[in-house]
Amino acid sequence: MKIAAYQFPVSGDVQNNCAHILRAIEGAAKAGVRFLVCPECAITGYPPRDVPSSKDVDFRAVERAHAAIAEAAWCHDIYVLVGTIVREECAPTMDIPMFGDIPALEEVFYNTALVFTPDGHVERYSKRALWGWDRDNFAPGEEPGVFAIDGIRIGVRICFEVRFPEYFRELYKMKTDLNVILFYDVTDKPDPDRYDLIRGHIRTRAVENATYTLTSNATSPNQTAPTAVYDRSGRTVMELKPGQESVLAFNLTPGAPDFGESGRIEISNLLTGRN
Repeated sequence: MKIAAYQFPVSGDVQNNCAHILRAIEGAAKAGVRFLVCPECAITGYPPRDVPSSKDVDFRAVERAHAAIAEAAWCHDIYVLVGTIVREECAPTMDIPMFGDIPALEEVFYNTALVFTPDGHVERYSKRALWGWDRDNFAPGEEPGVFAIDGIRIGVRICFEVRFPEYFRELYKMKTDLNVILFYDVTDKPDPDRYDLIRGHIRTRAVENATYTLTSNATSPNQTAPTAVYDRSGRTVMELKPGQESVLAFNLTPGAPDFGESGRIEISNLLTGRN
């Protein structure tokens, strides 16, 4: 299966972001890509860097973008994984009185990865490891973050979650063949040490779980996490140059694990109880 990751300068302009993504979908489809991955909050921008807060997102524009991407996935027979913000309404957390006015519904926002499928179905995973700006703007999700394309099981995680092996052990137990991490990790000034550190986290998650790992990040102002693919031993298969809009395309053919990978799988099965 041919997979791809797209990096581009995500902004707070939903229409502009969507135009970037639609062009990437068309180009990827022409290149025979079956599965395209875009960064965290690729549709909306990331609050407060691109938009003051989740409440300030133009959700009418987001709905139009979601519909356009869903149509493109159907037209081009391609799966598209893209970061966005999802707004939902729920009952207020305070106790509702037995008599009197019913309180208005509360808005809840999620930092979400949506998978648009060629048959019109939409899969969802919302970020759970929330800290700092994430905690200010989002509620934690509850989805497992696993779906399948042509018999290949794919796990999804988002940005800060790469620092916690537990989130990826969950995917190991669910027997994923490929793990995908969406990033919006950028800084105002160049920070090569941060870039190397996050790349080290990604490679370690790949090694620990003997699982191919694909990442996609925003490019500006200074990209501090890679857009790349790593094999089951954490080796770099392909990595895009930071800071430049580009698409990485790779033919995923997992095959049988090698000697070292077999050993890690055997021990990991004992540690996790996976059959």
